[in-house]
Amino acid sequence: MSRITQVEVFPVAVPFARRFVLGSGAVGSPDAAPDQAGAVIFVKLTTEDGVVGWGEQRALPSWSYETAETMAVVIRRHLAPILRELTPFDVELFHQRAAKRLSPAVSNGFPFARAAVDVAMHDAAGKLAGVPVHALLGGKVHDEIPLCSAIGVGDQDTVRAHALDSSDYAAYKVKIGGDQDADTAAIETVAEVADGKPLWLDANQSYRPAALKQLLQRTKHIGMIHCIEQPVPSTDTLAMQRVRELIDVPVAIDEGSFSAQDLARAIRLDAADLVVVKICKSGGLRNALKTAQTALAGGVELLASGLTDCGVAFAAALHVFSQLELALPAELNGPELLSDLYVEGLSITKAVATVPTAPGLGVEVDEERIRAESIDLLYR
Repeated sequence: MSRITQVEVFPVAVPFARRFVLGSGAVGSPDAAPDQAGAVIFVKLTTEDGVVGWGEQRALPSWSYETAETMAVVIRRHLAPILRELTPFDVELFHQRAAKRLSPAVSNGFPFARAAVDVAMHDAAGKLAGVPVHALLGGKVHDEIPLCSAIGVGDQDTVRAHALDSSDYAAYKVKIGGDQDADTAAIETVAEVADGKPLWLDANQSYRPAALKQLLQRTKHIGMIHCIEQPVPSTDTLAMQRVRELIDVPVAIDEGSFSAQDLARAIRLDAADLVVVKICKSGGLRNALKTAQTALAGGVELLASGLTDCGVAFAAALHVFSQLELALPAELNGPELLSDLYVEGLSITKAVATVPTAPGLGVEVDEERIRAESIDLLYR
């Protein structure tokens, strides 16, 4: 087996094509200065045979606790020594040793950093085996993945313009931010142009149960609301349970479920109807699939999402979600929100992405650009 001999980390402040704001804070905008805290971390693994694997994850401290600085330090100082003893096929062994070195505490330990490495291992393993990543995971069920548009928090004119621009998408995720008047206006605005397509509301922890009940009463005339995602703080599972008692709309858990164990606890507490599966918070591809299997075993439906992925992680998500039966189109918003991607080889037509079939992730990474745009981080 070809062992990993080199681990390289490249933080890049990836430019946005449009402003994007969540209930928990801003993600990016075209006129924003490069933000080290919100940088994307690219990982390049090289084996002794010269085979290269690429990984990627975004640092977004307003969404999770990891920053670009912590991710770079964790990968370079703690995960790289583990990787140099392994082959790209040793994914489970990598996670076992990483969990011993960096305690997972009550959930996943540094999942974004580990996910970046995990994606790179799968890319390299697929190339070594001569098969696409989905074949390593058991094979794809779907050749194409329909996408959901992500409409950020904003004024009515901005929300309307974005929704109109997204007419090819099969569903709309509408970000809401805790202001009932503004959120009602945003939901009604998107519903007016959605042509009957489902609306997936995402509060990103910005509501409390009683206020959310009031919002949904104000929007009950809109028949396309499919679910409300993570309305309350991620640490308050009992509030999620309370929300389900108060409202008639299905409730999805996201920030409150980083691992299969987290989801199992939420299921036991009757705290969710759906779960959002993300590679980044799961710590990798197989861990994301473990969450999906836990959901299916517990009668919880699946939603799929990413974190404004720049091409590498987007491709990885396609391989994972090609195996799953999703309740709504996947909210993989990188192609929609970013100026451009850092890979070649993705095929997206009318908001439908084709699952890559070339070895590994099936995309060609623009290494020259990544190196040229790599930024220094404060810990140096």
